[in-house]
Amino acid sequence: MAKAKTSITTENRSGSAADAAAKEQRTEMPLSDLHPFEGHPFKVLDDELMEQTVESIKQIGVVSPLIVRPDPEGGFEILSGHRRLHAAQLAGLEKVPVIVKEMDDDAAIIFMVDSNLQRENILPSERAFSYKMKLEAIKHQGERGEETSSQVGMKLQSLDIVGQEAGDSRNQVHRYIRLTNLIPEILDMVDEKKIAFNPAVELSYLKPSEQKEFLEAMDYAQASPSLSQAQRLKKLSQEGGCTLDAMCEVMNEIKKDELDHVTIKNEVLRKYFPKSYTPKQMQDTIIRLLEKWQRSKQRDMER
Repeated sequence: MAKAKTSITTENRSGSAADAAAKEQRTEMPLSDLHPFEGHPFKVLDDELMEQTVESIKQIGVVSPLIVRPDPEGGFEILSGHRRLHAAQLAGLEKVPVIVKEMDDDAAIIFMVDSNLQRENILPSERAFSYKMKLEAIKHQGERGEETSSQVGMKLQSLDIVGQEAGDSRNQVHRYIRLTNLIPEILDMVDEKKIAFNPAVELSYLKPSEQKEFLEAMDYAQASPSLSQAQRLKKLSQEGGCTLDAMCEVMNEIKKDELDHVTIKNEVLRKYFPKSYTPKQMQDTIIRLLEKWQRSKQRDMER
């Protein structure tokens, strides 16, 4: 949540519409005057997409202006365009196009979340914290506007609003927000797809100390948790029996889907094949050898 800031307003309210329109015109602003939205959950990564953005900016500049709001403590706070700002810095620009908007904290949070959720690739952690921030902002707006509304009723209404505007159900919004209860190490694994979303939601009910020990259990078993395993760990936590030994026992169990196939690690197979062999060639060779071994076993039995 952004720290409280005094909303900046125009001195002459009689011309508010014209003044607002004038203030939202595109203008150029030095990078040094801009800073990230405080507490924004969206990661700015130096990945391949960032490299492409930097190259594009070097060739044609920043096409879409950043959306910012005045900060009473100095400079301007970015509502939309954190990645473009970073790319502009890497491209060596001194100024970028911006549009200045006047917004209070709650409106700024909602605008910031909605703008960034339009991106194609949103990490689970980004969606989780953005949903939480927007939910709290909407609830705060409701508390200011409807002092007599019940807290539970407003919570349900706010979940519906967040879900409808993001294309998710109320329940899915709640499940994403549950991820904010995960310790950073586990949440990173969810972003990296080392732990699936549904098991991660169940793990979020474990105490932070239990989550840290769960990492040890996961390392011990050298496996990620299934939904069933995560649900059992949640139950153990609720019953007060979520010890490291108990988690290791659960995590070391053979999963149902592992009973249906045999997995041989690539580094094991590579010791027996030329480096030029593709996975398909290795598979075909293994099948031929197994067929040869089976025929040999049958001949032995006939003798």
